[in-house]
Amino acid sequence: MRSLRLVLSVAAVLALGPHGAEAGSAQRPIVVELYTSQGCSSCPPADALLGRLAQRPNLIALSLPITYWDMLGWKDTLASDANTRRQKAYAAAMGHGGVYTPQIIVDGVIDVVGSRVANVDAAIAMRQAQLAEAQAMVVARGDAARYAAEAVRAQAVAADAAQPVAARSASALLPAPLPQPPASPHTDPLVSVAMRQTLQDLLIDIGAAPGARDATVWLFHLRSQVSVKIPSGENEGHTIVYHNVVGGLRAIGTYKGRALAITVPRAAMANLPHDGIAVVVQQGGYGHVIGAAYISRPDYYASQ
Repeated sequence: MRSLRLVLSVAAVLALGPHGAEAGSAQRPIVVELYTSQGCSSCPPADALLGRLAQRPNLIALSLPITYWDMLGWKDTLASDANTRRQKAYAAAMGHGGVYTPQIIVDGVIDVVGSRVANVDAAIAMRQAQLAEAQAMVVARGDAARYAAEAVRAQAVAADAAQPVAARSASALLPAPLPQPPASPHTDPLVSVAMRQTLQDLLIDIGAAPGARDATVWLFHLRSQVSVKIPSGENEGHTIVYHNVVGGLRAIGTYKGRALAITVPRAAMANLPHDGIAVVVQQGGYGHVIGAAYISRPDYYASQ
């Protein structure tokens, strides 16, 4: 039955279109990571797809060039060992026997071949449905809590106004508070993430989310668009445009479900070329994403 409900939810999301899942909700953006390489002949279609996904405001689409195809005749000019380590950590966490390109990982939940558009769209839609379910649970618990509070207040008023001749207690005339629906074991906590800037610092505020397990807070430095002419290797003669290229990533904190404020000095980021920042809160480091935010084209250099 649960599988049927999830299928129906995915169908509803697809029917609404790419932005439909956001209507009337506070759903956070979904993180889409593409592991790619300039030395991979099957990667350019996935790179083009990520460029389209990067235009969707309900997604944070990231390109993470890896290093292990440098042996094929062309050294990737954007690749980093940190990106390669991250992909290999995902493979271990997901129980995969190895890594491959192009690979897209959606919100740390599911991986698909990055050039298969229908599969990528389906994976994103499924994650949107899961987040919509989680949001509905939050709303339902809030409604139940408000209903219970109203019942308590009504009981107090009724008790003050009770007459000696009353045949029944005031509490007997009141409906029982609705029980709070239990959290589904298949839903993730919804964690709010906000960023703001001063002349000296990047300030990150992460909201409380009871029940959240230990999670890693990741900071990504992004270059919104990079055009690369590839003179040799499998993509010889091609010029490929990469979007939201991760040029630096690091863990900056541990989240335990309580509100968390993190300050990152701008001076610590001055040597990293970037025009965007993404913050991702992720269970266990390489598990499900539970919170994310993005700033495009920020000015990270203090004015003199």
